[in-house]
Order: sequence, then structure tokens, then C-alpha cells
Amino acid sequence: MIFLKKTFAWFLPVILLVAVLSVTAYVYFSDSEDVLSKYGSRGQEVTNIQTRLKNWGYYKGNVDGIYGYQTSNAVKHFQRKNGLTVDGIAGAKTLEALGLPTGNTNTGGGGGGGNQTTSNGDLNLLAHLIYGEGRGEPYVGQVAIGAVVLNRVKDSRFPKTIASVVYQPGAFDAVSDGQINLAADQTAYRAAQDAINGWDPTHGCVYYYNPSTATSAWIWTRPIMLKIGEHNFAK
Repeated sequence: MIFLKKTFAWFLPVILLVAVLSVTAYVYFSDSEDVLSKYGSRGQEVTNIQTRLKNWGYYKGNVDGIYGYQTSNAVKHFQRKNGLTVDGIAGAKTLEALGLPTGNTNTGGGGGGGNQTTSNGDLNLLAHLIYGEGRGEPYVGQVAIGAVVLNRVKDSRFPKTIASVVYQPGAFDAVSDGQINLAADQTAYRAAQDAINGWDPTHGCVYYYNPSTATSAWIWTRPIMLKIGEHNFAK
């Protein structure tokens, strides 16, 4: 009996230590699920972050897929400008603001019966584009801008993701002049969600332009299907 008590007394600290380490590891890995990329990370997601930040003028270094000091500082600059927690970590909220996938998805439902599956980042990016391109337009016109993006995603002539369509060179003035970086309002977010849910006021249009400001001769060759607010919508 004395031997058993001594043995138990010796093993008890070991058991407690193992238990503490197990809980610590669980907490660490549970918390780390929200931290998608940070200093020291490598891979395609880091490359995507660097590319987006470089295109928007936040990052001046090489796009090498390595999350170093320059990338961390660029993320902090972006976070500071967009009202996010400034920690240099590309967590879910930062990736959403960058228009990059976070692993959280929403499948459109209701509205016009759309079946477009999008991430929270896609919704955020689409809302920013709608605000940059169409703030001041009637609500249906803002939904129409979002619908044009989604129609392009489904059209073989265009890229296959919302982000690729939005950032296709020369596709949208709001990207070229930086207005896509403006904070989108709730109206823009509702319009983006309605478009994702399937509401297409354009009936399949893949182009729109303001006839008062359009400078491209080519855009005038596209057949105009309807006008909403200040924009002509064409196929």
C-alpha cells in the first residue's frame, strides 16, 4: 500500500503536466483557426495577399509567398486605413476586406433564386465595387452593377471568380482610380447580397457604362438592353 501511494504521488505531477499541455495545445490550435496567415507563413494564400496589397499600393516588395516584415507592415497599413484591428495578421476579417476567401461560404438563396456560391470576401469585394462604381445610383441600379459582375463570372469570355472579374485590368473605373478602397455603406452590401441571391435587373447584361462619361468607342458598339439611372446596360 505504501509503495502504491508513493508511485501515485510520483505519477500525479506527470499526469497534471500532460493535462495542462493538452489543454494549452487545444486552445492554441483552436485560436489559430482564426489566424489564416501571419509573420512566418508561406504559400499561395500569402502570394494572394501580397498580390492584392501590391495592386492597391500597400506593398512594395517582391511577391514571393513569404510573409515577412514587409508583408506584415503592408497588412498593418491596410488594416489601419480600413478600420480593422492593426496587428499585421491576415485573419478572417482582413481577408474579407481584401476580397480573398476565408473558408466561410454563403450560398445564395431566396430573392431571384440564384445558385451562386460566394465567400464572405466575395460579398465584401462586390459591395466595395458597387459603392465605388454606383453610389448615388438608384438601389436597383446598384444591384444591377453587382449582377453584371456575376453574369461575367458565368460567361466564358470572362474570368471565373468574382475577384478575377473585378480586378481584370481596365474592367472597372473604381479599381483603376482607387475608389474601390472606400468604405462601402449598408446599401451597397444589401445590393451585393441581392445580386448574389439571384436578382438580375439587367436580364443577363455583362457591360454597363455612363453615356455622359464613356470614352471607349468600342463600348458604344454593344447592344443596349436597358437604362437604369445614369448607366446603359449592354450585352
